[in-house]
Amino acid sequence: MTKDKKKQGLIKRIFQNWNYKYKLVVMNEMTFEEHMTFRLSRMNLLMLYVLLSIVSIAFTIFMIYVTPLKEYIPGYASVEQVKQVYINQFRIDSLELEIKQRDLYLANFKHRILLGEDLGGKDTIMISTKEDIDYKNIPDSRSYQDSILRNEWEKEADYDLVYYNGQHKSTGISRFVFFTPIHGTVINGFDSKKGHFGVDILGKKNTPIKSTLDGTVLFSGWTYENGYVIALQHDDNLISVYKHNSSLIKSEGERVKAGDAIAIIGNTGKYTSGPHLHFELWYYRKPTNPVDFINFD
Repeated sequence: MTKDKKKQGLIKRIFQNWNYKYKLVVMNEMTFEEHMTFRLSRMNLLMLYVLLSIVSIAFTIFMIYVTPLKEYIPGYASVEQVKQVYINQFRIDSLELEIKQRDLYLANFKHRILLGEDLGGKDTIMISTKEDIDYKNIPDSRSYQDSILRNEWEKEADYDLVYYNGQHKSTGISRFVFFTPIHGTVINGFDSKKGHFGVDILGKKNTPIKSTLDGTVLFSGWTYENGYVIALQHDDNLISVYKHNSSLIKSEGERVKAGDAIAIIGNTGKYTSGPHLHFELWYYRKPTNPVDFINFD
């Protein structure tokens, strides 16, 4: 017998075994009376199993599609969740942009104002933005309580010394009410032509230096020329700088109120000849004479 005939015979026997009929009888155990009779084969059982599996899978898919069960599937989210993810992505991009602008601004501030270096074409605080994102119109998701607090805060402007009925009483740097950093004699005045962008105020040893306005510590550290220096960022692009201190009380990133002690008067740095405070005001990155706005006597 050839191999082909053996193979055909094996296939035929397998097919006959799968189609071999079996009789399934349901009878009464006491009387042996037959109630139901089924004629089955292995092939019938296999086809029935496949059919039930297909029906079960189809029913499961249908239930997932028409019910909230689909939200429990990894990678699947509701419409609201997708919307929130989209909004959060915008916010993250906006925060990244703000952080980059702040870092570049700090770097330029330290080099241009504190160290006197000319940055040339790099002197900018603008970062390129993605054209497909409208950073100014990111959806607002403030709660009702946030809105109430915001309204209460804005109403406090009615009692401010600088604001009246929501309007500035004065404009520019003149609208600020400055706290005197230190009382003393001005021994060296403002002269931008000579590169002296502030005033030197003579003071007693260990006298605390006060913040002239509310703000955030922009720089707090040591420089070779000016010793211990602290600089504060205020509203409306106003910066105050305090140089030649003996020690610093506040660190970078801290919030301070007008009148808070931020440093101790000193005589540190290359360009100093005695305990005094060198105080500068920079408004929109331009030096301004502090004597025009503050009485140091």
